[in-house]
Amino acid sequence: MDRKDFLLRGLGSLAITPFLSACKDEDVTPTTSTDTTGTTSGSTSGSCTATASETEGPFPTKTPGSLVTNDITSDRTGTKLAVKIVIQNKNNSCAVLANAIVDIWHCDAAGNYSEYGGTGMQSTNYTNVHFLRGRQTTDANGLVSFTTIYPGWYSGRATHIHVHVYNSSGKSLLVTQIAFPEDVSKVVYGQGVYASHGQADTTNARDNVFGDGTETEMSSVTGSVSSGYTLTHTIVVSA
Repeated sequence: MDRKDFLLRGLGSLAITPFLSACKDEDVTPTTSTDTTGTTSGSTSGSCTATASETEGPFPTKTPGSLVTNDITSDRTGTKLAVKIVIQNKNNSCAVLANAIVDIWHCDAAGNYSEYGGTGMQSTNYTNVHFLRGRQTTDANGLVSFTTIYPGWYSGRATHIHVHVYNSSGKSLLVTQIAFPEDVSKVVYGQGVYASHGQADTTNARDNVFGDGTETEMSSVTGSVSSGYTLTHTIVVSA
């Protein structure tokens, strides 16, 4: 089965729990897995709406606790992207959530993921490298920041970043995905290392994850190809 077939056969119903190695403060073992069946309509409490839960997909980070870093670029080339994510707590009047653990991962400019490959799901073998994956802990303002490249795309999916949020004790709070404005993606995919791969073949509206709406998952992306882009996004969890 290739990656597109996997997506079309109900990717949202697959629950994959990542293995986390035991280590120090920021490397904790999750005690509870979130629902990864996928729903784009978040629940509302107070003045904020819970971010939709989505599937981890077929390529979750295998040992995220070993990847505590804010610069996740590694050797990947592409348009620079600064990622700034704020975590809020729906159960505490939408206050920011400090000391939350946030994992992110995404594909490279050619649509490939690290830690996987050599199969029908992904032919290029990157099983022994860990690019474009990282973990950070939110500060007093509920903020985590990452330096990376603008994600590429692969057949059947719109541009996206995967996110898994835990509390400070390692309890899984939410698995979700971040969507991108299509006008920005079109500019990025028309130049540099992205040009040979061409434009994405799937829009947000036709995407099997975002197709029912992106209201809680759409990011704000500002900047330019020459200077790089900054993505800002707020994720609301129940902690």
